Amino acid sequence: MSEPTAPQPPVTQDAPREKDRPWVMRTYAGHSSAADSNALYRTNLAKGQTGLSVAFDLPTQTGYDPDHPLARGEVGKVGVPVPHLGEMRRLFEEIPLAEMNTSMTINATAMWLLALYQVAAEEQGAPTDALAGTTQNDIIKEYLSRGTYVFPPEHSLRLTSDMIAYTVNNIPKWNPINICSYHLQEAGATPTQELAYALCTAIAVLDSVKNAGQVSEADFEKTVGRISFFVNAGVRFVEETCKMRAFVQLWDEVTRERYGVQDAKMRRFRYGVQVNSLGLTEAQPENNVQRIVLEMLGVTLSKDARARAVQLPAWNEALGLPRPWDQQWSLRLQQVLAFESDLLEYDDIFAGSHVIETKVAELVAGARDEMDRVQAMGGAIAAVETGYMKQALVSSHAARRARIEAGQEKVVGVNCFETTEPSPLTADLDAAIQTADPEAEAAAVRSLTAWREQRDQVAVDEALARLADEAKGSGNLMGATLAAARAGATTGEWAGTLREVFGEFRAPTGVSGAVGVAEAGAELTAVRERVQATGDELGGRLRLLVGKPGLDGHSNGAEQVAVRARDAGFEVIYQGIRLTPEQIVAAAVAEDVHCVGLSILSGSHMELVPAVLDGMREHGLGDVPVIVGGIIPSADAVRLKELGVAAVFTPKDFGLTEIMGGIVDAIRRANDLS
Repeated sequence: MSEPTAPQPPVTQDAPREKDRPWVMRTYAGHSSAADSNALYRTNLAKGQTGLSVAFDLPTQTGYDPDHPLARGEVGKVGVPVPHLGEMRRLFEEIPLAEMNTSMTINATAMWLLALYQVAAEEQGAPTDALAGTTQNDIIKEYLSRGTYVFPPEHSLRLTSDMIAYTVNNIPKWNPINICSYHLQEAGATPTQELAYALCTAIAVLDSVKNAGQVSEADFEKTVGRISFFVNAGVRFVEETCKMRAFVQLWDEVTRERYGVQDAKMRRFRYGVQVNSLGLTEAQPENNVQRIVLEMLGVTLSKDARARAVQLPAWNEALGLPRPWDQQWSLRLQQVLAFESDLLEYDDIFAGSHVIETKVAELVAGARDEMDRVQAMGGAIAAVETGYMKQALVSSHAARRARIEAGQEKVVGVNCFETTEPSPLTADLDAAIQTADPEAEAAAVRSLTAWREQRDQVAVDEALARLADEAKGSGNLMGATLAAARAGATTGEWAGTLREVFGEFRAPTGVSGAVGVAEAGAELTAVRERVQATGDELGGRLRLLVGKPGLDGHSNGAEQVAVRARDAGFEVIYQGIRLTPEQIVAAAVAEDVHCVGLSILSGSHMELVPAVLDGMREHGLGDVPVIVGGIIPSADAVRLKELGVAAVFTPKDFGLTEIMGGIVDAIRRANDLS
């Protein structure tokens, strides 16, 4: 007889569920040169990255060639220089653009960079209808936060709408604009402001496209469907999840009610995300890893409002330029969530949650109210020109900084739990970040010179003359821009031609009307008394010049220093972004200042700060103290002090009132006051 069969244990593991397709995984990258960046892209793609996100350097973003005086110290620092078609070819060498999904973070010069990309793709044999990707192309937020605008708002909006119309008609898979709320949050926006200002921007853009008449009525729904968004996700991931669900609801309303879009697919809120860099800390930077994971969850957990593309910063971005290994770590965070967890196997896990629904309703109501305020002013462009939105952002940012300094908003390792073991990640700070090639600028200038020498100058001149002529009319400028790209014009020549026609623009700083610290408190009161006493000893109110030399448009820190200095009793001279060292020195002379504060976050401090110091000595201001703030490696800080800088402040110096005290100390030392 056979033995009876033993009962089998029940199966405890469910059969594998079918997973949704993961989002596009990117890393925001580019530095030094097109060749260096190309090598980095190919390495990242080999590691499993599924799309490219191109970071351009500041001269490229603001329409200058590498040999322009304003480009000094900025070439290849925060991204890759692309001054002409030859460098675009190098950037994507051995990368088949017909098969790639490419995001380009470019705004004022977006039309030009898209033209270079299209021509480079054509040379590879890629048809334009195969090209897929995104140009950020959201100029409105540049006036509010990031500062890489060039032309006045109405002309910038024309370039944006021309590009949208061109891509809808000629590059159907391309997203011609990312309405970009990312930088609004970096500039201090609350979730309500981020929702409202991004959607008001989208309304301004779509109204412009509709009014231009370059897209047929039948194709307008497709135009709406090509609009995408680029958002920020902070560490308050429940609130961020609700913010994204609110975006979905509001965008559906706007596109259905304002523009009559009937196709639900065309009303879909499509967005990519880079999670918050504002909250990354220099102190205990290893904590940034868990911050990044929490922020990623805010835009991936909710299936009904899930990001279509995600790029994560690296743990050490508050210290400097991440290395390839750091970027790989951030990519692996995405891959573990997408491929090891069961997140993509389920329907929306928040559907029916009364907590989520209540918060979403609160955000939607607040955003509608703020949108109504902006629309009543005449829309987003009017709210930029009057300074309303910028002032609101500066005030929100000031309130956030005040909450952190007061300990009301906890930041681990910064204002609480500051005791720490030595970190092996930062044992050698100078090796914990990547430095841009110091020869990048000279190499770019040599490449530019060689390019100009081999091209047909007559063809270039004719193409630029056509561009200028068409810019004076109202036709679509993409054709003339493509002709200039094919002829061999440079980034600076394209932008320079349009500068002559459109003029330039300096956006309101938002500082004069911003609300600073509501209640002084003991620390600020003490600093105010020292400012007053020192001014009395020197025979007048203390005057502080806050300057941003070079092309760095990230003005949030400078604005907050200016607002707090005003609260501390200083007379503040702040002229905004994009100043030459010579202009800063001239302002210091004209205003007879007691201190000059320089803010530089682009890595160009070792070129620009010495130029300011030399200029001040030449004008007899060698005894006026100069302080510097920014993302400055420790070795550079030592060198700057050796050159004569009175004090260096980095992101770990988060206490603005304490910094004000340091400025008073520097003024007193410079004037031999005890």
